[in-house]
Amino acid sequence: MSYDLVIKNGTVIDGSGMPRFRADVGIAGGKIASIGKISEHAKETIDADGHVVTPGIIDAHTHMDAQVFWDPMGTCSCWHGITSVVMGNCGFSLAPCAEKDKLMVMRNLERAEDIAPEAMEAGIKWSWETFPQYLDAVDRTPKGINYTAYIGHSALRTFVMGERAFEHEATGDEIEGMKRELRSAIRAGAIGFTTSRTRNHQTPDGHPVASRLANWSEVRELVGVMGEENAGVFEIAGEDTGLAPDRVKDYLDRLKALAVDTRVPVTYGMFSQRKAPDYWRQYFKLADETADAGGRMFIQVHSRSLNVVLSFETTMPFDKLPVWRDIRKLRLAEQAAALRNPEIRAKLVAAVHDQPREDGRRAVGPEPRRANFKWLFVMDQASPPHRSIAEIAEELNKDPVEVIIDLALAKDLKQFFLQPLANENQDHVLEMMRNPRSVVTFSDSGAHVSQIMDSSLQSHLLSYWVREKQALTLEQAIRMLTFVPASHWGLTGRGLLREGMAADVIVFDADKIAPMMPKLEYDLPAGARRLKQKAAGLMATVVNGEVVLRNNEPTGNLPGRLLRGPLARG
Repeated sequence: MSYDLVIKNGTVIDGSGMPRFRADVGIAGGKIASIGKISEHAKETIDADGHVVTPGIIDAHTHMDAQVFWDPMGTCSCWHGITSVVMGNCGFSLAPCAEKDKLMVMRNLERAEDIAPEAMEAGIKWSWETFPQYLDAVDRTPKGINYTAYIGHSALRTFVMGERAFEHEATGDEIEGMKRELRSAIRAGAIGFTTSRTRNHQTPDGHPVASRLANWSEVRELVGVMGEENAGVFEIAGEDTGLAPDRVKDYLDRLKALAVDTRVPVTYGMFSQRKAPDYWRQYFKLADETADAGGRMFIQVHSRSLNVVLSFETTMPFDKLPVWRDIRKLRLAEQAAALRNPEIRAKLVAAVHDQPREDGRRAVGPEPRRANFKWLFVMDQASPPHRSIAEIAEELNKDPVEVIIDLALAKDLKQFFLQPLANENQDHVLEMMRNPRSVVTFSDSGAHVSQIMDSSLQSHLLSYWVREKQALTLEQAIRMLTFVPASHWGLTGRGLLREGMAADVIVFDADKIAPMMPKLEYDLPAGARRLKQKAAGLMATVVNGEVVLRNNEPTGNLPGRLLRGPLARG
C-alpha cells in the first residue's frame, strides 16, 4: 500500500485512555489507514522518535465565527494542537443576518466578546443571509483546521425581530419565525443552538444583548425544535442567580426540566470563585440528577485560573479614574514620561487609594476589576507560579501602585499582569476536570482578543497538570481533549487514532510542550490589536491527512473542513 504520509517511530496515545504504545501511523486519502509497523513507501515521512502521536485536540468553546474569514488557520488555537473548533457559543453567531443588518449582529459581539467592529467590517466579505448560507460561506473558505458552528440566539432574534430584539419579548408569530430558521439551520448542519442570559453580555451602550430579552418559554420552544429533530446540542451562558437559594433552585430546576423534556444535550461553563467557593458543586450535582431523570447534561471547565491579561498597552484597573484617564489617552512613550514625573506619579498613586469603594461602574465579562493587590499578579513567565503585587510590595516596602508602575516601566510598559476572575483555587480546577460530567474546553478563542489569552488552556493542561504536577497521566489528559469533546458534540470519525478515522493528528514532545509568553500585536483587519500566544514542543499538526504546521509554523496547506451536524451528513 502507498501512503500519503507516515509518522514513524512515535509513541501513540490514541485518545481512548488506553496505555501508550510504539507504532507507526500511516495516512492515505485523509484517513488513518494503518497503525503498526509500516515499511511501505510514503510521499512524506515524519520521524516522531522521542515524541508522542495523538489525535488533534478539539476546542468546543470558541468564537471564531468572524475570524475564520480572515484567519483560516484559527490562530491562536492551532498553535496549541487544536485541529477542530466549535464556534457560535453563548448565543453569538454572524447568521442569520442580511448584510444590510450586520451592524445589529456586530452590536451583540462588540462589547460582549471584545471583537472590534472595524476588524469585522474590514475582514468579512458578507455573502449570506440565512444560516445555511453562512455555513456554505464557511465551507468554501480555505481553512487550515476544521470548524463546526452553532446558530446563536441573539442573531436569530435580530433576524426575525429587528430592533425589537433588543427591547422586547417575542410575539407568538416571531417565535414561530425563529423556530423555522432554527429548524432550517439544524437540517443544514448547525451543531446546535446557543443562548446567553448573563449580565456579562452587554452591548457597547450598556444594554442587554438580544438573547437576554427572551423569556424562558421562548428558550424552551427553540430548544424543543432540536428535540423534535433529534439533533443538536444546546449551550447556555447561564442566568445570574446570585447566591439566593430560591433563585438558584428555580434556575436549576428549569434547566433540568428542559434537558429531560426535550432530550436535547445541555451544556454550560462552570468555574470556581473565591467569593463563593462551593457554588459550582450544585451544577455538577444537577448534571448527575439530570442523567438520573433521563436527560443529558455536561459541563465545560477550564484548566487554570480565568485571568484578565493587563498591561499599559491594553487596559489597567485604574484607567477610568479621572487622573489616570487623561494619562492613558497618551501614546505609550508619553505615558512612560508622565509615569516618571514625580508629581504626576504621586497624583496617580493617590487617586488609586482615594477612589470610592463604589463608583457606579461595573466591569462586564473580562473587563478589568478594581485592583485587589493580593489578587493581582506579575506575569513574568507563561505558567504559574506568579508573584502577587502585594507580596512584592511588602518585600520591597513600597506602595503597590508604585510597584506596578516600576515593573511596567522596566519593560517599556509592555509588562503583563494577571487579574484572576475565577478558578482561583487550583484544587477545585483539578476536581472539576476529573469529574466525569466535565469537558476541558472554554478557550473563547476568537473573542476577548485583547483581554484574555486562553487559547493555551490545552497546552497548559499538558505541561502543568501532566508534566509538572503529575496529577493526570498523559493518556488521561489526551482523552479529555480529544475523545471526550468529539463524543459530546457528535464529531463522528474524530477524536481517536483508529484505522478509518479522520487523520487529525498532532506530534509533540511531552517533555517540552508548554505555552509560551503572549505578545500584543496589531495584526487583525483594520490594524486591530490582539494577544497572541504560541506553544513550545509541537513538531507537527496534521489535519485531514495534510501537515498544516511544522514546528508550529504554517506549511501553506489548507485542508480544513466545515464539519456539519448529523442531519446534513445524512
